[in-house]
Amino acid sequence: MAQIISIVNQKGGVGKTTTAINLAAYLAFLGKFILLIDLDPQANATSGLGIDYNNLNKGVYETLISGQNLKEVVLNTAISGFKIAPSTLNLAGANVELVNLENREFKLEQALLGVRQDYDYIIIDCPPSLGLLTINSLVAAEKILIPVQAEYYALEGLGQLVSTINLIKENLKPNLDIFGAVLTMYDKRTKLSDEILHQLYQYFPDRIFRSVIPRNIRLTEAPSYGKTILEYDPKSKGAKAYERLAREIIDLTNFGFHKF
Repeated sequence: MAQIISIVNQKGGVGKTTTAINLAAYLAFLGKFILLIDLDPQANATSGLGIDYNNLNKGVYETLISGQNLKEVVLNTAISGFKIAPSTLNLAGANVELVNLENREFKLEQALLGVRQDYDYIIIDCPPSLGLLTINSLVAAEKILIPVQAEYYALEGLGQLVSTINLIKENLKPNLDIFGAVLTMYDKRTKLSDEILHQLYQYFPDRIFRSVIPRNIRLTEAPSYGKTILEYDPKSKGAKAYERLAREIIDLTNFGFHKF
C-alpha cells in the first residue's frame, strides 16, 4: 500500500510544486514507484514535467467530479517509475462544484483506493489555499509535508494550517499526521534563514527535516524546460538537496521519525 503524502501550505511561492516534482523524481530514482497528483488548478506540476495541459482531455478534475477511473487519467513522465495524474484548466471550478456533491471531502481518497497497490508513494501537490481541494488532499493522506520558505513572512498562516489539520484529524481523518516541515529557499549567507529555522522548531519541535533546500537558480530554471532537477542538472546543489530529502523520507517511512 502506498504511503500518501500531501505537500501543503496555503501560502503561495514557498516551493510546494518544486518540492513535489523533485521529491517524486528522486524517490523514483531511488527505485520507488511514484504517483504525483497535481491538485493545483494552476497545473504547475503538470507543465513542470513537460506536459501541455491545454492538450489534455481528462485529468484529476474528471476523477473528482465525474468519477473517471484514476488509472485512465495517469500519464507517464520521462523518469522510469514516476507517473502523474495531471491537472487541467477544468480543475479551476472544482472547489465550487464539489460543494454540492455527497461525501465531497472524500472524493480524492475514494479515487486513490483503486491505485494504492500500484505505488510505493503517492505525492499530492496542493493549491495555495485551504479550500475543498486541499481538504480532499488532507483527508486522502496519512502524512503532511509542509514546505516553509526561509523569508520574513514564512510562518504567517502556519497556525491556521495546523488548526485546519487538527480539525481534519478530529472530524474526518483521525490518523492524519504532520510528517514534518522542510525549509526551502535557504540562503546560509543570511542571518534571517537561521532565524526562520529557529522559529520553525517552536512550531514543530520534533518534526523538522534535516534536509534543507537551498536557494538555487537551477531549481527555478528546470520547470521552464519541462524537466525535474534530476534531469536538468543532477550535480547542482538543489538536486543534491532533494536527493537527501528523498532518502530521508524513505528512512523515516521505514524506521520512524528522527527525534532532535
